[in-house]
Amino acid sequence: MTQTSDQDRVLIFDTTLRDGEQSPGATMSHEEKLEIASLLDEMGVDIIEAGFPIASEGDFRAVSEIARNSRNSVICGLSRAQIPDIDRNWEAIQHAKRPRIHTFIGTSPLHRAIPNLDMDQMAERIHETVTHARNLCEDVQWSPMDATRTERDYLCRVVEIAIKAGATTINIPDTVGYTAPRESADIIRMLLERVPGADDVIFSTHCHNDLGMATANSLAAVEAGARQIECTINGLGERAGNTALEEVVMALRVRNDIMPYRTGIDTTKIMNLSRRVASVSGFAVQFNKAIVGKNAFLHESGIHQDGVLKNVETFEIMKPADIGLNEDNIVLGKHSGRAALRSKLKGLGIEMGENQLKDVFVRFKDLADRKKEVYDEDLIALVQMSEDAGADRLALKRLRVVCGTEGQEAEMTMVVDGEEKSVTSTGDGPVDAAFNCIKAIFPHDVRLQLYQVHAVTEGTDAQATVSVRLEEDGRIVTGQSADTDTVVASVKAYVHALNRLLVRRGKTGTDAREISYKDVS
Repeated sequence: MTQTSDQDRVLIFDTTLRDGEQSPGATMSHEEKLEIASLLDEMGVDIIEAGFPIASEGDFRAVSEIARNSRNSVICGLSRAQIPDIDRNWEAIQHAKRPRIHTFIGTSPLHRAIPNLDMDQMAERIHETVTHARNLCEDVQWSPMDATRTERDYLCRVVEIAIKAGATTINIPDTVGYTAPRESADIIRMLLERVPGADDVIFSTHCHNDLGMATANSLAAVEAGARQIECTINGLGERAGNTALEEVVMALRVRNDIMPYRTGIDTTKIMNLSRRVASVSGFAVQFNKAIVGKNAFLHESGIHQDGVLKNVETFEIMKPADIGLNEDNIVLGKHSGRAALRSKLKGLGIEMGENQLKDVFVRFKDLADRKKEVYDEDLIALVQMSEDAGADRLALKRLRVVCGTEGQEAEMTMVVDGEEKSVTSTGDGPVDAAFNCIKAIFPHDVRLQLYQVHAVTEGTDAQATVSVRLEEDGRIVTGQSADTDTVVASVKAYVHALNRLLVRRGKTGTDAREISYKDVS
């Protein structure tokens, strides 16, 4: 494909499984990565960056399996500008129908200082590694990390070297979210005008959102000639995140009059994928998030309500159905039956068999007895809990917590390998007291890396979702749970993580000890 072969087509490069997962606390399990990759493939994403194969054995296995299972998308792996990285990358992606090697190196003065390379030495490294990648794979993407803070003449020089060495896509990362729309466009325009061979490759943009301009910067680059946008679902990513897939895709669709470009994305799958990524990553979508936020299609103002009732277009520039948002008026509560639950789940894109539906229905009824209304987010959390239930060695049976100004105490009964055990513990707060109970019942030596709480619905009866991340001897596991009682949700999330850890302990050779090779491109 060349820069001029299809001028109105913009390729969507999704890096949720690589850059998105690098968000602190967003680590996904092997099965979750495969699920998200499958959903991206079905949606019509052109390129899926499946991970960083050399970062860990777990990442390598996930990228390899995604590559073997992909049906339509190009499957891409990331590698540093080092021969072992590139070889490991190729080993992971080579069985994809359409594999791509993505390799990068920091080219700004700040990043050149890290490996202590001068301009000529870095130029030689780029030529050597891109050439090696191209000898392995016909589709090679190269990125000059921190491109927007790289001297313009040097940026042109290294881009030319990468093209001559065989790169087919040149990605220009705004690694620290530093640029602005006009500058983003100027850089792409400059490279197209000054670099020999620029017309024969695809130019791409990868924008971070540190100043809140990632989407604007990406669209400005497209108007200047870029034909690939790197993005993530919900804008997930390091620090303030990345360009959000849903934002650029819907912006191009809604404003096709001034941005006459098209993508191959099935937009009706956006909301389902957004919710699933939020669920598995533990990063809730803010209510006022563009396109996929809960408030995106809600109206409270009387003037707005009156206008929408008369003509929805008065205050809405897109239809909820355009992103796959369920528009039915079923309100679920304690009087709702199984048929209503099934209908609601189907509207959310969730299909399940009778046995699983029965389990979710029991959980739903229990929750409905404690809440005035059960929201879509509640159902998604319930489904996740049902999917994670199974042959767990540890399970919470009973919890009683006393807290106040005179101290905190927790009484707990757990089932451990089929045997009930009870204990009473104190702590610095109700959650700490409850966690101390778990440690007393099931002694273990792990480090709590992350404890995160967010309410997935509003009101004093809101259901809280708790994420817990534990580390033991290099093994990192996450657990999640949801409940209207935050302490109960916390305990269940901790127990969920412990059960996952016990599964990891039982594996040999491929326990996926995580190694942090965090890329800031």
